[in-house]
Amino acid sequence: MRRIFATAFFILSAEGAAFAGSTTDGAGALSLAALVGARSPAVKPAAKAALAKLADGHAKVAFPKGQTIEVAVDSISCRASNVDITQHACELTFGQKKVQLAGRQAHEIFATLLEVGVPPDGAAGTIYAAASALDCAVEPDEVAQKAGGGAQCKYEPPK
Repeated sequence: MRRIFATAFFILSAEGAAFAGSTTDGAGALSLAALVGARSPAVKPAAKAALAKLADGHAKVAFPKGQTIEVAVDSISCRASNVDITQHACELTFGQKKVQLAGRQAHEIFATLLEVGVPPDGAAGTIYAAASALDCAVEPDEVAQKAGGGAQCKYEPPK
């Protein structure tokens, strides 16, 4: 019964309205920024460390007051098999640099894309989630207030 429900969910999601760009905020945006930012060549080590601590539940981090952490990626493309349920893979594109992830790390990004509203698409035993022009901003000072704000991401449909 669970498999039928999951299959129906993915079919209905794929048949919904065309995927237009979107904005998300809160916990999902923070998680997405931290997961992608960890792999970004443009995010400095101090910002990566701050994002990792924020994502691990530490609201107060050592980061310069008033500064925002920016995370951008040209495209994210993830896939998960619904036949071989151990298979997950993602490709992140930062300009000319491509980062390949597999296993748990890929699943975390895949699941977070779904959490923030990126619609899944399925074909022949594989579920895909992809977005382009992902741009996230995390304000550690605002996150530290524990009022639900401080992280926002914008993204577009895959190209």
